[in-house]
Amino acid sequence: MTRATRKDYLDGVAAGTLLACCMFWGFQQVLVKATLPELAPIFQAALRFMGATVLLLLWCRWRGVSLFARDGTLAPGLLAGALFATEFSCLYIGLQYTTASRLTVFLYTSPFWVALLLPLWVRAERLGALQWAGLLLAFVALAFALRESFLVPMADGQLRGDLLALVGGLAWGLTTVTIRASALARASAEKLLFYQVAVSALVLPPLSLALGEHWSSQFSAFAATSLLLQTVVGAFASYLVWMWMLGRYPATKVSAFAFLTPLFALLFGALWLREPITPGLLAALALVATGIVLVNRRPS
Repeated sequence: MTRATRKDYLDGVAAGTLLACCMFWGFQQVLVKATLPELAPIFQAALRFMGATVLLLLWCRWRGVSLFARDGTLAPGLLAGALFATEFSCLYIGLQYTTASRLTVFLYTSPFWVALLLPLWVRAERLGALQWAGLLLAFVALAFALRESFLVPMADGQLRGDLLALVGGLAWGLTTVTIRASALARASAEKLLFYQVAVSALVLPPLSLALGEHWSSQFSAFAATSLLLQTVVGAFASYLVWMWMLGRYPATKVSAFAFLTPLFALLFGALWLREPITPGLLAALALVATGIVLVNRRPS
């Protein structure tokens, strides 16, 4: 993917692309949760990013994209990779202790960290009062959609899972800030993704061993399919598109769109686990849509 002129708003193509990404990521949350009984969390994540690194190297070789030229991105790239690995470590481990729906509430606080921190370095990313109202409305909508989860007494380890999700959300937000506020903002989408998946592929296997996880080479058809989807669609294709979007559109507006992912996770969870779709969930969907419209409203 080549670099393109940056835009200050999300056009129809961008909105549709982000919608597709968020829909898959919502499904992926449920998929990861369903695969945990067969594959240990960090081991599962390590396999995913090792595969994605190989796919990305093949893609760059085919497209003639240089990944190792000196361009001043090494230090921020390694930082972004470490933050990315932290985010997914928290996500995969946290899913052992809390539900996918509850975890996404805390994980998707990421846009708040972006909106709060990025303007300190990039003045063009500042939000107006209307955009802040939209961001707040979207978060309130998510909390409203999952209000039942907060009313249930915490099970064993529930607080641990919630805190891990919060740390994961912070790491995700800091990754976006690192990309936009450093030389990485001028790097190709492929190089941005390479830093993140390659560092994760190096860091996660030793972490898995340190945690005493069981490694297995025998996968069921379901586990193999899950890993294939997580690797090819999740860690490679959708994240490559996401990196490209961050380079072309305002990061705060792109990140705000991610509020849809938890709601898609709820929808897929209902279809997969036969959980009911409540009127509250439908109302939350409408509120999130309104919030996204406000956040992405073009200035007059």
